[in-house]
Amino acid sequence: MAPGHVAYGLRAQYGLAVTPETVIAWERGRLAPSAQELTALAGVLWCAPGELIADATTLREHRMARGLAADELARRVGLDAPGYLRMEESGRWRGTERQTAALAETFGLGPRELIQVTGRTEELAALLRDAATTRWQAYVRPAVKLLPLPKRVLESALQRLHTDYHAKMAATSSWGASGDSGAAGREYLDGIVAHFWDAVGP
Repeated sequence: MAPGHVAYGLRAQYGLAVTPETVIAWERGRLAPSAQELTALAGVLWCAPGELIADATTLREHRMARGLAADELARRVGLDAPGYLRMEESGRWRGTERQTAALAETFGLGPRELIQVTGRTEELAALLRDAATTRWQAYVRPAVKLLPLPKRVLESALQRLHTDYHAKMAATSSWGASGDSGAAGREYLDGIVAHFWDAVGP
């Protein structure tokens, strides 16, 4: 189907005023359709909404990919629908530990994907930077609350980040080092989340 045919189908079947240019922008990833537009687009193309989402990264995309209505997902995770929709629209998950576990189970998410979908990547990065630069032991409990991983795995990963960061700082601040003595440490901290997942392992 050409973009004009898709736009016509959206208008004729669902009453959506979508231009062929908008359809092209969706195809090229420059724009994202709303939930209503995505559902209608799937109807026009005779497929499930999930087939149109290449790599779900947000709450809405994961929900749509699984064909769940907002009120159904809210019920499954133990939230009221308006409360869930506010989180979905803001991109910031504020559920309890039990609700977060239910969300992960419903979407089939591992710890890495769960952090991304719930909008907690920056929160994790700040915690990891503090653990690497100060006493890592003080950040085990907050990490346990944030991540659905065994405590021993988190302890090992935090200790490794701390050790690696301080090794880089020691190497660059030695007598023979030249240039910016803190550059290696800052570079390490910039990639702290990736270093953490490497330390956690599969």
